[in-house]
Amino acid sequence: MYRFLLTPRWWGINLFVVLAIPFCVFMGTWQLGRFEDRVQSHEQAEKQPDPSTRAAKPLDELLPVDKVTSGRPAVATGTYADQFLVPGRTLDDRQGFYVLNMLRTDSGKALPVVRGWLPGSATGARVPAAPEGEVTVTGDLQASENSRSDGVNARGGLPGGQVGMISAATLVNLVPYDVYDAWVTLPEAEAGGTGGAMKPVPAAAPEGSGLDLKAFQNLGYTGEWFVFAGFVLFMWFRLVRREAEALRDIELGLVPEDPAAAPEGPAAPAREAPASPDRDAAGTPVR
Repeated sequence: MYRFLLTPRWWGINLFVVLAIPFCVFMGTWQLGRFEDRVQSHEQAEKQPDPSTRAAKPLDELLPVDKVTSGRPAVATGTYADQFLVPGRTLDDRQGFYVLNMLRTDSGKALPVVRGWLPGSATGARVPAAPEGEVTVTGDLQASENSRSDGVNARGGLPGGQVGMISAATLVNLVPYDVYDAWVTLPEAEAGGTGGAMKPVPAAAPEGSGLDLKAFQNLGYTGEWFVFAGFVLFMWFRLVRREAEALRDIELGLVPEDPAAAPEGPAAPAREAPASPDRDAAGTPVR
């Protein structure tokens, strides 16, 4: 009865099922592994002391930025150069912008420094001037932003003097010197009152280190892939069962093999018209 499974049409169906189920299981396992990695990273981060409370180290000793060095206080010395505004940034549920200055170090490379946050629109804003001369800054180290970072404007089209993403790949096209693949945010207002009107920007947790929405998306994708695998197997059994039942009905004669070629039954005899009360069966008038 199940010889139909060896027909060319069913060979294609069987091959699809054989490939689809392992693929769905693999993808579900991979998504589950990513979720478990995020849970493990979150547990390890909770056991570690707050990065901002650890001793400050020179910038070069903390690069490149990873989950361990992100948020650590970094020390750099140099002179402030170009200034940019980063619009569309939220702090304490209020819209505003970051004030970003490039700190040129003795190495010739510049470190992006977020001096603070101001409310309102970045266009035509009055920004406190950066300190002049050589300064030493200590800020919480952050990795370069990307298109998935919160608040990033990757569409472009911003006015001059504004950037949508704090990234070395973006800033290197706007300044005539090299840029560190990292940035720091000052944990408190600048000395001397020049940045007193700005609010410090708290350091963000490194990407993929917490149980955020993306982590639970991985868990949701895990369930979806396993559901897909079960659905493929269910549909295969359903098709096999329906095909087997159809062949059984044909063998029992319940369904003709080719309904279009089925012979017609005997024609029903034509009904005779009932005799009129004024005529006999032969049609002769009755007097």
